[in-house]
Amino acid sequence: MSDADASPPILERQGARATIRLNRPKHLNRLQAEDLDVLMNLFAQVEADPALRVLVLTGTGRAFSAGYDLNSVADRATSAVEQKSAGSAFEVVVDRLEDLGIPTICRLNGGVYGGSTDLALACDFRIGVDTCEMFMPAARLGLHYYKSGIARYVARLGLDNAKRLFLTAEKIGAGEMLRIGYLTSVVSAEALDEEVDRLVASLAGNAPIAMRGMKRTIHEIARGELDKEAADQRHRDSMRGEEIKEGIRAFAEKRPPRF
Repeated sequence: MSDADASPPILERQGARATIRLNRPKHLNRLQAEDLDVLMNLFAQVEADPALRVLVLTGTGRAFSAGYDLNSVADRATSAVEQKSAGSAFEVVVDRLEDLGIPTICRLNGGVYGGSTDLALACDFRIGVDTCEMFMPAARLGLHYYKSGIARYVARLGLDNAKRLFLTAEKIGAGEMLRIGYLTSVVSAEALDEEVDRLVASLAGNAPIAMRGMKRTIHEIARGELDKEAADQRHRDSMRGEEIKEGIRAFAEKRPPRF
């Protein structure tokens, strides 16, 4: 692909699956300021389409993403007037991805660096090729990372792993990414699509309302913000909903449920 073919993120639909692809391969899918608004718009489109049950986030070429454009960060750092933080705008996008109601999968087709490590971490599942690597350079850049990103690292990877990755700025490979829980699974490049397709099919076949509610409850628990009354209400509603009726019928009839 030539540089002329590069573009802001692209949304593709296939049945119950939505795929958002970062598409600046010459620059390792580095995210530009304009891409952030595009991503927010694409997330809204996915959320508004009831036919979509799963979102896959991936990149074009040999890397998932090199993170946010450092030129934007540098411009703010050298400006005589305090500007709105580029990190703040990026933080809003990543938080929005984490809060999407449908399950999300990050298809890590290659390396993941800087802010894009948090973008991937905001997905519910991360499937990576065995040659992928990750690197969080904030300490080397003199940057205090935004608070929700640090919180996500701590909640999902644990205190010691968050300290190691943020404070040492150490690059780690796929095996270590799997060991610390950053990756859900590691596969060869040849098996990547098959593994992603398998997980997509599994998630798309489950009850969407139940999954949406449980995902919200899980996130609230992880953040220490559980709304117990709302979670209890979602549980009670599910016991009287159409999904559980179909699930029980399908179980009795020894067939896949049709949600």
